[in-house]
Amino acid sequence: MAKGHRSQIKRERNAIKDTRPSAKLSYARVSVTKACFVLDAIRGKDLETALGIVTYNPRYASSLLKKLLESAAANAENNNGMNRNNLYVAECYANKGPTMKRVKPRAQGRAYRIEKRTSHITVVLDEKK
Repeated sequence: MAKGHRSQIKRERNAIKDTRPSAKLSYARVSVTKACFVLDAIRGKDLETALGIVTYNPRYASSLLKKLLESAAANAENNNGMNRNNLYVAECYANKGPTMKRVKPRAQGRAYRIEKRTSHITVVLDEKK
């Protein structure tokens, strides 16, 4: 168990800030599994290679990731003063979002549930040393 008062523990936890440029897309209408196919392809690649991969990837998640990569690159240039040529994808992951439940009518008066899954996709860039 952690030592100290609860506010002190929170203060210490919040003091550790990640200064790397990132972009997050919340409530994306794509399931985590489908997003991870594209995320696995770009993880660890430099920015231009990753943009090339998502540009020519036929999956729907790649169009979302292209915007996300460009947003993270703009954040790196404008907020952190980093050089675009030295950037690479340090982290990228998709977390599960809320699921929208829908009902589809089926034969003999039955109803089947359809689950429209969402995800929260995060891309973190970093500069090569």
